[in-house]
Amino acid sequence: MELQKIRNLSDEELKHQEKTSAEQLFRLRFQVALGQNDGVKKIRQLRKEIAQIKTVARERELGIRGETSPAAATETKKGAR
Repeated sequence: MELQKIRNLSDEELKHQEKTSAEQLFRLRFQVALGQNDGVKKIRQLRKEIAQIKTVARERELGIRGETSPAAATETKKGAR
């Protein structure tokens, strides 16, 4: 899933997607351990997706936007002086 799509999800959808991805990762790891599947690439993708979901959820929790405009970044630097 692309980052922009993740950012457009609601909080409930975000939690559901994280749970679903975590279950998929567990099952895929289990299959790899049993030798039934060689899904290294898919494991990498799922781990990245879970990390992105958690990052977006944490940004929302802290009230941080994912992308800031250059003008907003300049104002925060001026305020820090």
